[in-house]
Amino acid sequence: MASPQHRRPGFSRRARLGLFTAYVAAVAGLIVGIGLIILSRVDPIGYASLRAVATDITAPITGAGRAVVRGAGSVADNVGAYWNAGGQNRALREELERARPKLVQARATEFENRRLKQLLRLSEVAHPPIATVRVIGSTATSSRRLATITAGRNMGVRPGQPVRSVDGLVGRVAEVGFTTARIVLLTDAGNTVPVKLVRNGVPALATGRGDGRIELRALIAGETPFRRGDLVVSSGTGGIYPPNIPVAVIASADGDTAVAAPLADPARLDFAVVLDVFHPDMPPLPPTVRP
Repeated sequence: MASPQHRRPGFSRRARLGLFTAYVAAVAGLIVGIGLIILSRVDPIGYASLRAVATDITAPITGAGRAVVRGAGSVADNVGAYWNAGGQNRALREELERARPKLVQARATEFENRRLKQLLRLSEVAHPPIATVRVIGSTATSSRRLATITAGRNMGVRPGQPVRSVDGLVGRVAEVGFTTARIVLLTDAGNTVPVKLVRNGVPALATGRGDGRIELRALIAGETPFRRGDLVVSSGTGGIYPPNIPVAVIASADGDTAVAAPLADPARLDFAVVLDVFHPDMPPLPPTVRP
């Protein structure tokens, strides 16, 4: 005989026992709940103590459950952040690509403003310039130190004229073409400039060493006027170079000689000015002596 497809719970001892246990638990919970309500009305202090004990007992379980909830939330956040990272990186790259041209333009504008400020400062020098030029190259062969500028006979440039930048004296014109000219730098071994110390006014001669430095030699024998860090300017003695143009800063001193670094670095020069040859004022002639 085939067993029935649907059996009622009453035919299973396990089902009946489970149903009876559920009824007993429900009735017990109801009785406990009613008892707690009555206790809270009759004895509020005792009810508060009982509630505190229950809170102490369930605190570890509550804390563990809260930690589990937080951990689950953190895992969810990390998973969401991981999935969103790709989109965020793509958006940041697109924003960077949009900002890159603006950054390049801002840097170019800053560079152009710096050049214009330098030109303005050059136009305010004490001695009027013959021409404002660009330095388009410098060479160093053995002890020769030369540079090329973008001005020649077409702008009134002549051999022997001094050249200076915002930082200081650069050199003098040596060869002139129609639109370009070559200048002999201060560091050239064949270039000598009369100078003086700003600190004490002691005269000296600045001669190029051919290695990017300048050698100073005091014109007053028996003294040690040089100190490291002293500023040297042109003195104007003998003409050609106007006075009080910054020339170099002393790097080391040894008695009446010193080694200095020029303030105008040809490798970093952009613009310069060509000045007219300086002619110092001649002292008045003495009166004619009559017999």
